[in-house]
Amino acid sequence: MNNLDAVENKGTDAEILKEALESADQKQLTEIVESISAQDALRQVSHLEAEERDRLVSTITPEAAANLIEDAPTDLAVAMIEGLESPAAAKIIEELHSDTRADIVSELDSDDAEAILSEMDPSEAEGVRKLTQYEPDTAGGLMELEIFSFRTDDSVGAVLNRLATSDEDFERYRGQHPYILDASGRLVGVVSLRGLLTSRRVVSLSDIMHTPLAVHPEQTLDELDVLFEEHPFLGIPVVDELDSPLGVVSRVAVAEAALKRAEKQSLSRQRVSDELRSMPTWLRSRRRLAWLSSNIVLNIIAASVIAAYEQTLAAMIAIAIFLPMVSDMSGCSGNQAVGVSMRELALGLTRPADLFYVLRKEFGVGVINGIVLGILIGVVAWIWKGSPFLGLVIGLALATNTLIAVSIGGSVPLMLKRIGVDPAVASGPLLTTVTDMAGFFLVLSLATLFMPYLTA
Repeated sequence: MNNLDAVENKGTDAEILKEALESADQKQLTEIVESISAQDALRQVSHLEAEERDRLVSTITPEAAANLIEDAPTDLAVAMIEGLESPAAAKIIEELHSDTRADIVSELDSDDAEAILSEMDPSEAEGVRKLTQYEPDTAGGLMELEIFSFRTDDSVGAVLNRLATSDEDFERYRGQHPYILDASGRLVGVVSLRGLLTSRRVVSLSDIMHTPLAVHPEQTLDELDVLFEEHPFLGIPVVDELDSPLGVVSRVAVAEAALKRAEKQSLSRQRVSDELRSMPTWLRSRRRLAWLSSNIVLNIIAASVIAAYEQTLAAMIAIAIFLPMVSDMSGCSGNQAVGVSMRELALGLTRPADLFYVLRKEFGVGVINGIVLGILIGVVAWIWKGSPFLGLVIGLALATNTLIAVSIGGSVPLMLKRIGVDPAVASGPLLTTVTDMAGFFLVLSLATLFMPYLTA
């Protein structure tokens, strides 16, 4: 029985991968990774601890590691590279497409990036340095350096022979049309595949080429999006001021960049950055707290409106002032967890079957953020109303409700997905209802418990 037969007859992908990691067998690990879909492989990698992930990526072949990284979101791809020794990282990066290389290297610490580049082939490293000079959402930042080019005096037969003898060109150039350069290296034409197939092999490319549409490296993502809407091209060459080709920006790259931008804007509305649960708990907590802490100020302002009517309200007015604060702050924490679950579902890194994994990951963040926010709001309540027991009631309520909210926010999208309900539509209202109910119950029940001390 070979390794692949063993993979098919043993337990889950996660169990198989864990066992293979223990043996550190490159052939077995590579076969396991290549035997499952890229999405499944990334899902398993994202669930590994950092040390296990680094061991996996450094053990499998550079080609297999590069295939994983090509399909990974940038932050996970960077995490898969930055834990490796420079020589191993360089071998993997050399297997990537030029645009992916630049995306990863630009996100690395400058010293780490330079250490990796110094281990690469000098010409390959120079190409990466060139691409990292451009802004990410421009033609220069999105282009690939590989360009399928020929000279004006080349024949149709030369192009067909090259395609027939090198299958790698189809993958390397991602379906580009042949671009035609003159003797000085300027872009002067493009040849359609239909033109190649309907022309005699002895015909010169200059006789069947068309004037190409080209862009400059500074052109923005919005401008590129419009061009691809107007023209059915798979790629558009990028040229310098002398019309010398720098690379090609593909329709796929532009579409992916537009999708990432829309996703980032959506996440920013929920105050969640490019977060994945494979990141360290303290880092994830700090990113979320950056907005949650400042949001307390906005909630204090909202609560002041209620406080303005304090004289007309009953003796429990001090508790009532903080009710909306507890429910709203918990709702914000829950919405952050919803945002991360929605992102990981979209990327294929999480499935409904991963419910307990999600709950475990969110529990750590919920405990940390709940304690921090509970202390902050408790101190505010104590100082504002002069009652340490009021601060204790409100702080405990917010801390507990935050833990509840992130647990619900992380798990509800997965549960809705399992039963066939759109999580994007239903997660928010469900989370809001539950956190409001839990928040009111916690505040009022704790207030009842501490009533003798609150009214003393």
